[in-house]
Amino acid sequence: MSNESINHLVKEYWEAQPCGTETDIFGDLPKYSKEWFEIIENHRYDVEPFIHSIAQFTRYRGKRVLEIGVGAGTDHLQWARAGVDLYGIDLTNAGIEITQRRLDMYGLKSNLKRVDAEILPFEDNSFDVVYSWGVIHHSENPQTIVSEIKRVLKPNGEFIGMFYNRRSLAGIVAWLKFALLKGKPWRSIFYVLYHYNESIGTKAYTNAELRNIFKDFNTLKVTPLVTVSDYNYLPKFLKYVIPPSFGYYSGIQAKIN
Repeated sequence: MSNESINHLVKEYWEAQPCGTETDIFGDLPKYSKEWFEIIENHRYDVEPFIHSIAQFTRYRGKRVLEIGVGAGTDHLQWARAGVDLYGIDLTNAGIEITQRRLDMYGLKSNLKRVDAEILPFEDNSFDVVYSWGVIHHSENPQTIVSEIKRVLKPNGEFIGMFYNRRSLAGIVAWLKFALLKGKPWRSIFYVLYHYNESIGTKAYTNAELRNIFKDFNTLKVTPLVTVSDYNYLPKFLKYVIPPSFGYYSGIQAKIN
């Protein structure tokens, strides 16, 4: 399957339902209503409270920030509230529309474009910060996107984001469901996540692989994060004893000189 067709299928998947807009979150609330947006926002930070500690939105007031993959616009709204010079891109029309409506509701602004992040339409040395939470690993060519991020970052610029961790409880659960219980134990966790987790082509990485992807950055900090996906099938109390290294999310902070 060609890169173009993979990314086309990824686009179709998220076009139908941008991340964070699942109907079980907001029930029968009117789409695009203030209540609809607020339920989406509350849910995101209820299940992923660590986003704020990794992103630290308010630290970057006055800086030029690009978000890759705006989705339902929840994090994008936090960047706008923080008073940054804000830009956002998404592979889908749906993500751009929802995010624009959300910003309009609060009288906030961003420069939004629908583009594929594998070719960023920005000059070299354009941004102080590039942010992307759980998006780049859906692309056919994550390394290409990371190279583009480095190109558009200013000297002393920073990437902040999240990639999936392959050696996680969530990865093991997916393997049990789509490999062992299907009578195909030879399928790897990589294969299972690629074919059965969200859009086709989803990837998850070891720490060594992340270091390689960000090899052209001067510093890299990887923060393991335990998520609902890791403990969803376990007794509730066990979520407090899961080692962070088994968490499904890898928070990323990478800088260039």
